[in-house]
Amino acid sequence: MALIRKTIALGLLAAAVAVGSFAWWAGQPVIGEEPAIEFTINKGSGASAAGQQMVAAGVPIQPLMFNLLARVSGKSGQLKAGTYELKPGTTPLRLIDQLVRGEFAQESLTIIEGWTFRQMRQAIAAHKGLKHDTVELSDRELMARINPDFKEPEGLFFPDTYLFAKGSSELAIFRQAHSMLMKRLGEAWEQRTPDLPYKSPYEALTMASIVEKETGQKSERNMIAAVFVNRLKLGMMLQTDPTVIYGIGPKFDGNIRKKDLETDTPYNTYTRTGLPPTPISLPGLGSLMAALAPAKSSALYFVARGNGTSQFSDNLTDHNRAVNQYQRQ
Repeated sequence: MALIRKTIALGLLAAAVAVGSFAWWAGQPVIGEEPAIEFTINKGSGASAAGQQMVAAGVPIQPLMFNLLARVSGKSGQLKAGTYELKPGTTPLRLIDQLVRGEFAQESLTIIEGWTFRQMRQAIAAHKGLKHDTVELSDRELMARINPDFKEPEGLFFPDTYLFAKGSSELAIFRQAHSMLMKRLGEAWEQRTPDLPYKSPYEALTMASIVEKETGQKSERNMIAAVFVNRLKLGMMLQTDPTVIYGIGPKFDGNIRKKDLETDTPYNTYTRTGLPPTPISLPGLGSLMAALAPAKSSALYFVARGNGTSQFSDNLTDHNRAVNQYQRQ
């Protein structure tokens, strides 16, 4: 009898030790100060397969222990497929939680204010963390999948830093950036100053894209916008070089010449009145707000002072004087 009791006691002790060791293991970091390890869990994988896939990727996890922990916690069938990153200090318990929540390895992409859509497409196509599923599409085909209400994509994507799971679709990034632009444009349109010469939010977006390319100092956006708004109201030509450059396209060599200003294109605001047919860049929020809430000014001209700022004038005489002072010296 004593032997049986001793055997039972030893069994209980061994079980307690095993449980304690398992609990201790589950709460210990999988890796210490080593670099993060990237791994992928395939679609349809349970805890056992996931453990094997992690080991194959270099994660120093014990597959049997991981499988047992997932089953004990009731999460074995809840693991989400995707690419993950095991960071230093992550415990097996936290790792399982990460897989259940789908906390995928994140990538980022920054779209710069003032970029053209062509530059945005190039940046997206070059990003190694994206699934390149739009490369074969033309600009119009791409817009048809994003928002068929628009044919031309220029200006219709909000410049910002976007976070996404590694392996995400390019199309998802385009849709997110377009959705953000439409949201920001809609909000700015609702807050617009009365009596602006725009027939639609799209025309305001076109103006914002010009302001974005013309402004050297962010603090001058509202004044730059005021000049162009004043010109529109009076029926004056906008006469802004960035639209001419956009009309020249990839052939532009960095120098704008007199013949460029005289050569008519749909974007040449020296030969045509009004706004160009589309935006010429991806404007940021500051330029959107400036286009829809320009400064209260009667200025019709501005010229660069050479230090990043501009000299504004209400009439041609003062403008010519400023040009002589700051440009011709």
